[in-house]
Amino acid sequence: MNQNQKNKPAFYRKVFILLCLLFVCFLVADLLLGSVIIPLKQIYLSIFPSAETNETFRTIILGFRFPKAFTAILTGAALSVSGLQMQTVFRNPLAGPYVLGISAGASLGVALFVLGFSSVISFGVVSVIGAWPIAVVAWTGSFLVMMLVLYVSTRVNDIMTVLILGILFTSAVSAIVSILQYFSSESMLKTFVVWTMGSLGSVTNAQLTVMAPAILLGLLLAFLKIKDLNAFLLGENYARSLGTKIISSRVLIFVSTSLLAGTVTAFCGPIGFIGIAVPHICRVIFRTADHLILVPAVILTGSIVMLFSDIVSQMPGVQTTLPINSVTAIIGIPVIIWMIVKNKKFDSV
Repeated sequence: MNQNQKNKPAFYRKVFILLCLLFVCFLVADLLLGSVIIPLKQIYLSIFPSAETNETFRTIILGFRFPKAFTAILTGAALSVSGLQMQTVFRNPLAGPYVLGISAGASLGVALFVLGFSSVISFGVVSVIGAWPIAVVAWTGSFLVMMLVLYVSTRVNDIMTVLILGILFTSAVSAIVSILQYFSSESMLKTFVVWTMGSLGSVTNAQLTVMAPAILLGLLLAFLKIKDLNAFLLGENYARSLGTKIISSRVLIFVSTSLLAGTVTAFCGPIGFIGIAVPHICRVIFRTADHLILVPAVILTGSIVMLFSDIVSQMPGVQTTLPINSVTAIIGIPVIIWMIVKNKKFDSV
């Protein structure tokens, strides 16, 4: 074992400690900053009330900002892990739930549920039904698209072709959604358009009771498949030689990805670029392809990025709130461009 390999565990510990500190800082900042700036002391007083507790601040923190921050953490972790899994399985740096059409499949499921039934049910009925039906249709839509991509990938050897087909699937889904929008009622249309912009603050406590277990289950499946993900890095033949059951492993990884991407899309809207950008950021920081390091790394980094995006979107001190999709695009697109330019540079050498 050389000196660099001996130093790696210590290096990983230092980076993880730094990420944990950043996570805590951004979480606290997300609770304090917004249209109303809240003093730091009120966070402690909101959790442990006393005579000094400001009830207005306590309501804002516990009733609005903490659920929103928790949603940001779940969203960042889910999208980052789903992107990491897709990049590994397809062995392509541009693979991700947004590019491959998985998020679009979840959007189609939600659109069919919300817009497709707008002629027979009202928005009030949709609200009363609860969170489970929306989650189920999103999971179903994302899983069906995922299986379609899997089928195409077994027939086409060129991964770039698979990515192009994923973009085409997304365009086809967008066309169907546009038709549904055209024939939907005004109230349903407005609800759906706002949903497509992405939002972390619209998730209710009842929805969190569905969202959190689903994402945690998806993350658990990802941890269980770490060994298989490492095997997939060197191709299916190598993975098979290690005793990996290719079909069952792929299906479980795709179930995990569908749960993660589908759940986020159902409750927060189609949030893009996080799933592609965060895994690359983690590979650069940790300088490793080992998923035993990368999976927890992308969970932490994705949560930090989404907390930062939430802080930017709510524009501290201003009443205006930006769509979260716009903020994640501003953060994610430069990373993707840098990654493409870097790979192109290596290819030309």
